[in-house]
Amino acid sequence: MPVIGFLHSGSLEPFAARIAAFHQGLGEAGFVEGRNVAIEYRWAHGQYDGLPALAADLVRRQVGVIAATGGAPSALAAKGATSTIPIVFVAGADPIKLGLVNNLNRPDTNITGLTAFTSELVPKRLELLHEVVQTAMTIALLVNPANAVTEIVVKDVQEAASTLGLQLRVVHASAEPDFDKVFAALGQLQARALVIGTDAFFDGMSERLASLAAHHAMPTIYQTREFAAAGGLMSYGGSLTDAYRKAGGYVGRVLRGERPADLPVMQSTKVELIINLRTAKALGVNVPISLLARADEVIE
Repeated sequence: MPVIGFLHSGSLEPFAARIAAFHQGLGEAGFVEGRNVAIEYRWAHGQYDGLPALAADLVRRQVGVIAATGGAPSALAAKGATSTIPIVFVAGADPIKLGLVNNLNRPDTNITGLTAFTSELVPKRLELLHEVVQTAMTIALLVNPANAVTEIVVKDVQEAASTLGLQLRVVHASAEPDFDKVFAALGQLQARALVIGTDAFFDGMSERLASLAAHHAMPTIYQTREFAAAGGLMSYGGSLTDAYRKAGGYVGRVLRGERPADLPVMQSTKVELIINLRTAKALGVNVPISLLARADEVIE
């Protein structure tokens, strides 16, 4: 029975829906866990510095393929652990900029995968939030300094803020206790709205982040629908559930003998804008009708 090594930056519970989508894609390729394929799961629980050891453990286990689905940190850890075992990643940033592949159409290495380009959408999140809170001239950006894409994201968002005539304050969190400190500091920084950067650890903390944003009456936008559904004001980002399903299909194709070098890096083009009108009303924010018309979903 072939064995898949599943390497993730987060924990099982917050990502259950995405894991189900991965299994769906795997099933579409003809593989069912426990029937004709085994899966070795390795979870970093938000501790990115532990990913290289987890990846090395999967290499020692001699798995047939590594599914590095926890964003850039897990993908880079898998790449650093092996140049021979096939790797299928799910990342939110440009895999060429990350150094995962040299060519999207023909990776020509042991690595291929999916990108939702969610990191590239962070500047757009700033623009959308500015449409809603136009009086907020100082906006904060929350990023995880442990994530390899952070430097790129900060640079892109600073450029977008400058174009819009906004002041940007960058705040950091890499562990759950950091969140309370960040939200407490926003007032001192005179930030009147918050953009949350793309990060797998943040994904697993969507409800916590939404709760803090509500408690501090801070208009906030993030990438996942789960954030808006939990009471966050807005979410805008690529569909990672769709990316996980396609990644499962790619893993199945690799198990059937196809080489990652021959499988182009796929781009998930499905992007969703979710607006929570209940939260907007609680914050005293008026969402423009033109923005509501562009939303994929409005929570009332």
